[in-house]
Amino acid sequence: MAKPFHHPLHLLSFFFFFLFMFVFPILGSDQLQSSQSHTLLQIQQLLNYPQVLSSWNQTTDFCNFEPNPSLTLACYGGNITQLHISSESNCWPWLPPSAMMLPQSTMMPQSSFSSDTFFSTLSTLPSLKVLSLVCLGLWGPLPPSIGRLSSLEILNMSSNYFSGPIPQELTYLRNLQTLILDHNNFTGRVPGWFVTMPSLAVLSFNNNSLTGEIPYTLTRMENLRVISLSMNNLLGEVPDLHNLTNLQVLDLGYNELGPHFPKLHTNLLILVIRKNKFSFGVPKEISSCYRLEKLDISFNGFAEPFLVQLLSLPSLSYLDISGNKFTGMLYGNTSCNAGLAFVNLSSNYLTGELPRCLQSNSSTRFVQYYGNCLSQSSGQEQHPYAFCRDEALAVNVMDRKRERKSIKRSVLASSSVGGIFGGIALCAVIFFTVRRVHAKQTVKTPPTRLIIEKISTAYTVKMLSHARHISETMKLGAMGLPPYRTFALEELKEASCDFNLSNFIGEGSHGKVYKGIIADGTIVAIRSLKMRKKHGIQFYTHQIELISKLRHRHLVSVIGHSFECYPDDSTVSTIFLVHEFVPNGTLRSCVSEVISGHKFNWTQRIAAAIGVARGIQFLHTGIVPGVFSNDLKITDVLLDHDLHVKINNYNLPLLAENQSQVSGEAFHTRPKEQNRGTANGDKNDVYDIGVILLEIIVGRVVKCRSSITVAKDLLQVSLMIDDVARRSIVDPAIRKECSNDSLKTVMEICVRCLSSEPTERPTVEDVLWNLQFAAQVQDLWNVDSNSNQGSPIVPTVQSELAYSPTSM
Repeated sequence: MAKPFHHPLHLLSFFFFFLFMFVFPILGSDQLQSSQSHTLLQIQQLLNYPQVLSSWNQTTDFCNFEPNPSLTLACYGGNITQLHISSESNCWPWLPPSAMMLPQSTMMPQSSFSSDTFFSTLSTLPSLKVLSLVCLGLWGPLPPSIGRLSSLEILNMSSNYFSGPIPQELTYLRNLQTLILDHNNFTGRVPGWFVTMPSLAVLSFNNNSLTGEIPYTLTRMENLRVISLSMNNLLGEVPDLHNLTNLQVLDLGYNELGPHFPKLHTNLLILVIRKNKFSFGVPKEISSCYRLEKLDISFNGFAEPFLVQLLSLPSLSYLDISGNKFTGMLYGNTSCNAGLAFVNLSSNYLTGELPRCLQSNSSTRFVQYYGNCLSQSSGQEQHPYAFCRDEALAVNVMDRKRERKSIKRSVLASSSVGGIFGGIALCAVIFFTVRRVHAKQTVKTPPTRLIIEKISTAYTVKMLSHARHISETMKLGAMGLPPYRTFALEELKEASCDFNLSNFIGEGSHGKVYKGIIADGTIVAIRSLKMRKKHGIQFYTHQIELISKLRHRHLVSVIGHSFECYPDDSTVSTIFLVHEFVPNGTLRSCVSEVISGHKFNWTQRIAAAIGVARGIQFLHTGIVPGVFSNDLKITDVLLDHDLHVKINNYNLPLLAENQSQVSGEAFHTRPKEQNRGTANGDKNDVYDIGVILLEIIVGRVVKCRSSITVAKDLLQVSLMIDDVARRSIVDPAIRKECSNDSLKTVMEICVRCLSSEPTERPTVEDVLWNLQFAAQVQDLWNVDSNSNQGSPIVPTVQSELAYSPTSM
């Protein structure tokens, strides 16, 4: 059965590798030895001449080869020291290799590939220190010949089809510091012989088929910083890791480990044990982990009082205890860490009052607490107090039953008289327990509901058709646009020269678009929608009214429409929507594709990101219940005359229900969630904002899921290191002009937006708040920098900051 995709945490090797790609230039003076050039051409042949290596030939100067995200070489002293090859065409990271759902053609042909020959060939590169072979469709066992790569320090073989046990020949790699074998199909146990590799700092085997217990020998590996073993079939107790003082990341999610809570040092930064079989023993010492940033212990069986001290841990930004049986009473005056951005207390037995610091009026924090018995619900469904009380009592009874069984055994061992009394006591406990359970079964427990209920389309349209449901924010958003009107079809034909091909702009999933000039001289874009089903004009009236009210500074607004009907039955055959014309191309053209010759600086990029967030926020909140799941891409963000951003192609019901099979740029970026329902629609949009932020930061086109995954990891790792590391991965065009604090803030919110779990993503309001903060910090830095040079500047982002949140 396919396991859900779960991305590894903070893989340091990505940083080290890309550091060489973007920071250290390849030494042009090196002349590669001819034998190593021959080795590289052999590798090209053994990989069956993949597209990424298509430019290699006998005359290639490998040491001066221009690096790119899919292929990088580094030389020193005439030797290859680093080799990175990745192929996005073979990389499907959201499907684990164990599922074997890919066609055979996407993997290396069995008749032409031998893993042993391949690694034997690689071993002829004696100075190779970094080897990264990602998404190449490599298959078969990892052969013993890998032990010949004696100089390796970083090895990344993720997202391939390697199977069988992890070979012991890896112990020959005495200098190995980072080992990443994620998203393969390795079987067997986690080897205990890793203890003989003293330099290992990163062990990451996520999403394989490893079984058995975690070896005790890991407790002696004092240099370990990252242990990431999520999504395997591991079981049993976690060994005592208290002595690993350098351990910063422990990810054991999606296994069958437990039942005791792991023993860990207080230096830990990230702990994920989600979806295991831990059931008791959350230590009070965890409240002393002052460096802890993320704690996810959700979906286990913990049945004990919740440690409210966790809410005030100074570094904690992410806390998830949902899906357990935590008990206890919360109080309104409980304090929280100001940086706590995500809290999920759902589906426990908590009572009392939700702390005021977690109440929903905060724009910088996402909080879920449904399925408890709290007195404040604010739309998040709660059980009655008696439900949590009875469940907590049942948990206590079971605990006492286990204790008394233990006492009974000890008494029987001491004397037969003690055994008789122990048996009587046990019978009494069983009697009262059965009686209580029977009584509880007669009480009908109210069902738990989703936070966001499903609303029928008809009801939604009815709500939207009434002006009282349109918020003031939407009225404030409609600025500088002509009044909405109904056009005669002849007007649009005249404006577009009867939809002549010379005025054709393009065709996407929502119909053909033509440029036109209407009678008052206004340039417009006319979208032609061929209706698939026959309906009268009245059928589309409510949807047209909705479209007419969606006007905002950061949306490409519709200024009118026209119907074309069939002559025989007067049903609508085509709807023409008249949009404002936005002339300056897409945001991508000024960020990662410098077609116009103008590339945005860092301040302009933040302003653009704020505009995108404001536009999405308006779609979510400007009407009731909002327009969600807008499938936003950076090519849908257009630039007007003043280079302000405007979102095009948002998810209007009229467009969605009539969407054609023609699609523009193919994106398969969003992990896991395939439905476009309202329940996760806001989080879908937040993920899309994250992809846009990613391209804004790195200044390169980001199109597929694997590119996003690699770049996101790079951002995560750089956030753990220092300002130099963060600046090294930024678009070189803006690297020197962004402040450290501004850059870090945008990177952090970008990484959160790209979380594979929708519930872990921030709200749009949270995104907007962080971007505004980054803009303000950058403006102060700009003013300070220019004052030192004697020339003050006027920050271009001020126009966005002055645009109050109340007017979105």
